[in-house]
Amino acid sequence: MLDTGLLLVVILASLSVMLLVSLWQQKIRGRLPPGPTPLPFIGNYLQLNTKDVYSSITQLSERYGPVFTIHLGPRRVVVLYGYDAVKEALVDQAEEFSGRGEQATYNTLFKGYGVAFSSGERAKQLRRLSIATLRDFGVGKRGVEERILEEAGYLIKMLQGTCGAPIDPTIYLSKTVSNVISSIVFGERFDYEDTEFLSLLQMMGQMNRFAASPTGQLYDMFHSVMKYLPGPQQQIIKVTQKLEDFMIEKVRQNHSTLDPNSPRNFIDSFLIRMQEEKNGNSEFHMKNLVMTTLSLFFAGSETVSSTLRYGFLLLMKHPDVEAKVHEEIEQVIGRNRQPQYEDHMKMPYTQAVINEIQRFSNLAPLGIPRRIIKNTTFRGFFLPKGTDVFPILGSLMTDPKFFPSPKDFDPQNFLDDKGQLKKNAAFLPFSTGKRFCLGDGLAKMELFLLLTTILQNFRFKFPMKLEDINESPKPLGFTRIIPKYTMSFMPI
Repeated sequence: MLDTGLLLVVILASLSVMLLVSLWQQKIRGRLPPGPTPLPFIGNYLQLNTKDVYSSITQLSERYGPVFTIHLGPRRVVVLYGYDAVKEALVDQAEEFSGRGEQATYNTLFKGYGVAFSSGERAKQLRRLSIATLRDFGVGKRGVEERILEEAGYLIKMLQGTCGAPIDPTIYLSKTVSNVISSIVFGERFDYEDTEFLSLLQMMGQMNRFAASPTGQLYDMFHSVMKYLPGPQQQIIKVTQKLEDFMIEKVRQNHSTLDPNSPRNFIDSFLIRMQEEKNGNSEFHMKNLVMTTLSLFFAGSETVSSTLRYGFLLLMKHPDVEAKVHEEIEQVIGRNRQPQYEDHMKMPYTQAVINEIQRFSNLAPLGIPRRIIKNTTFRGFFLPKGTDVFPILGSLMTDPKFFPSPKDFDPQNFLDDKGQLKKNAAFLPFSTGKRFCLGDGLAKMELFLLLTTILQNFRFKFPMKLEDINESPKPLGFTRIIPKYTMSFMPI
C-alpha cells in the first residue's frame, strides 16, 4: 500500500496535470483574459485577502487591467472592472452574459430554479411573468405606494414607542420592508410579533450572514467537497429546507382558496398561469413558483433595510445634510399629509441624498455573478460557455472619472449647478442589462417614502460624539457590512 505522503504527492501531481491540460485546452480554443497563476485545486485563494475580496480585486485590476481571470478554488471566474467593461458586457453583449453564475450558499436553496438564480429560457419566462405580475399588483404605481405608506405608519408607531431611547434600528427596518414584499407575494402583512414572520426573517438573515462569513466564502469555492464535511454549512443546508417548506405551505394555503378569476397576490397569479400551461415543458410549475417567491423575499428585504440603516448612520455623521433634507420635507410635503412618491420629482436634494447613500455604502461591490451562455469573444479574449463572470458594480460607484471624491459622502455627486438632480451613468445600484434587478422600481419607492416619512416625524440622535461615528462600511469577504450602532429617534 502507498503511505500517506506518497499518496498526497500522487494526488497533487494528478491535480497539477489536470490543471495544465485544462489551461492548454483553453489556449488551443482561444485566449482567456490574463490573471494570476492559480495553484492546483485552491486556485488563487492564497492571493486574495479573504477578509476584503473587493480590495484584492481592485489591486489585481491595477495589474491586469479591466478584464482578467481569477480562480476561486477550482472555479474559473472572469472579472469585469470599471464602467466601460461592465457596460460592454452587460448591455452591448447582454445575451451572451445573461446566465446566472455560481453562488453555492444560495444555490443550495434555489438549485437553478426561480427568477433570480435560473438561466436561459427558464429565466426569461419567469422574469416576464414576474415583471408583469408585480406591475399588475401596483409596483411603480399608486397601489404599492399605499402598501408602503401603510407599513410606514406601523413603523412610525413602533419608533414613537421607543420614547427616544437608544435602539438598534435593524429589526424595525427588516420587519417593515419584509412586510411590504409580503403584502405583494402573499396578499397580507404579518403582525410584527408573529412567530412565523420572525422565523422567516431569522432564517433569511442566517443565510445572508453565512454567505458573507469566511466559512461561507470557503463553501462558495469548495462546496463540492464541503457539502459532505461537518461544519456550519450543514446547518445552512437544513435552513434551506425549512425555507422551502415554509413557502410550500404558503402556496398550499393560497391554492386551497384560489379563485382563477380574481388573483389576490403574486402566488395566485403564478398558480393561474400553472393551470393554463399544464404541458410537461412549461417552466410554470411548483418548484419555480416556490423559488421565485423566495427570490422576491430575499431581494425585497435585505437590500432596502440595509441601505436605510446605513443612511441613518450617514445622516447622523453629517447633520448638515440631515438638516437640508428636513428643510426640503417642510417646503414640499409639510406636516399635514403623508409623503407621496410623486414628491420626489420636487425634492432633488433628498433624492440626491438617497442616491449618494446607495453609492457610498456600496454594500455588494462584487454584484451577482453572471455566466457566459455560449462561446463568446469579448475585447479580443475568448470566454468559453459556462464561464462565470463577476461584473464589479462597486468599481463603478468609486470611479473618480464619475465621482471626483469617491471616498467622501457628498450628495453633490447627483446635483447640477442649479441644484437639480442629474443622472450619472456609473450609478447602477440595481445592475443593468437583461438581468438588472426586477425590483428596482419597488426599492426606489420604498427608499424615498420610508426615509421621508421617518424624517417627517423624527430627528436622529447619536448617543456619542459625532467624531465617534464610524461611517466606513466594514469589509467582510465578498460583501461590506454596516457597523453596528444604536440611535435615538427624537419626535419633532
